[in-house]
Order: sequence, then structure tokens, then C-alpha cells
Amino acid sequence: MKAIHKYRLEVSDSTNTLQLKEGYRVVRFEYLVAEKGLFMWVEEPLRADVPTCEASFRVAMTGKPVAMSYEYLDTALDPFGPEAYHLFRVETERQIQSGPEPKLVHHQAA
Repeated sequence: MKAIHKYRLEVSDSTNTLQLKEGYRVVRFEYLVAEKGLFMWVEEPLRADVPTCEASFRVAMTGKPVAMSYEYLDTALDPFGPEAYHLFRVETERQIQSGPEPKLVHHQAA
């Protein structure tokens, strides 16, 4: 089984780091007026034996520079303002919980 979970992200020069289930998939990124914030919806496996990984994302406004290695995922618009927010996946080292000793694996964007 799988489910879609909602995560709030911040616009910042630093990354938003989340613990997500291995095999996750970003399915939506949107500015919610009612909550005055940016949110990302992620499809994740529900099985308890699926390891978690550390996933990092960066939200940048139009015209703000980001590293060439960042993978563009989606754009959210503020419907009552001139702002556009762009979501990028940041390539990082992540820790996978599999067995007694976690191992480090180089994260390649899916």
C-alpha cells in the first residue's frame, strides 16, 4: 500500500530536509492561500520494512540562483501576488536504514 503525505516547505537559502520512505515520488507542489504557505505532496510506500532516506529540497523564487546540480521539480504560484516559487530536489548523501548498520548511499534524483 501507499499514501500521499503533505509537507510544508519554507523559502530559504538553506534546504528543507525530510525523512521520506525510499521510493518516494513528489506529486504536487502548491501555495495554499488558506494556510499562507508552500506545501509539497509526496507519494510514499506504507510498508514498515521500507527504509527511510533523507531527502532535501530547495524552494527558490524566480530569478534566485540555485546550484546546477539541483533538479527542478515544479512551480507554485501565489494567486493573489506576483510571486512564483520553484521547487528543486537537492542531491545529497542520504542514510538508508536497512539492517543493523545504516549505510550511506549517494542520492541520485529519481
